Amino acid sequence: MVKAWYMDNDPSDQRLEHHRTPPELISLEDLFKKTGVEYFSLNVNTFKTDGVLDQLKKERGYTYEDEITCSKECLQNYEEKLKSFYQEHLHTDEEIRFVLDGSGYFDVRDGTDQWIRIAVTAGDMIIIPSGIYHRFTLDTNNYIKAKRFFIGEPVWLPYNRPADEMDCRKEYLDKLDKGFVSVY
Repeated sequence: MVKAWYMDNDPSDQRLEHHRTPPELISLEDLFKKTGVEYFSLNVNTFKTDGVLDQLKKERGYTYEDEITCSKECLQNYEEKLKSFYQEHLHTDEEIRFVLDGSGYFDVRDGTDQWIRIAVTAGDMIIIPSGIYHRFTLDTNNYIKAKRFFIGEPVWLPYNRPADEMDCRKEYLDKLDKGFVSVY
C-alpha cells in the first residue's frame, strides 16, 4: 500500500526516506486534493485476468504499454539514468506507473511548492497528472519493475524546471486552484 508524506529538505542520499522525525503520513484523499495524483491498488498476481486493469485502461484511454526495470543489472547507464529521473521535471501527458515488483519513490510538488514523497511497492498504481513538477528515484533496494501506460504512441519527454510557460503547466495550476475532480 502506497505511503505519502512531506519531505525534509535533507540533501543526503535521494534514496533514503528523508525525514528526521517520523513522517506525518498524508492520506490518499489529501494527496489527490493537494497534487492531483491518483492511486489505485491492483493485485500483481491476478491483474492479467481480474479485469480491474483492463477497465482502468479502457476508461482512461490507455492504448500502449510497456515495462521498465530499473536496477544496476538491467538499466544501461544506470547512474546517469537515475540522475535524469531525479531531475525535477514535468510532462505534457499523465505519467502512469503500475509497480509489478520492487519499490521506489515519486516526489511531487504541492500547491505551496513543497515536496511530497510517495513510496510505491508492488501492486501500487499511481497516475501523476500532466504539468506537475515531479521526480523519481529508487529506494535503497535499488530495484523496481513497472508497467508504463500511454494514450496513443508513447511520448515521454521530460521538461526540466522551469517550464511554467507551458500550456500543460498552466492547465495543471488551474486545476490545482479550482480543485481536482476524480473520474472515479
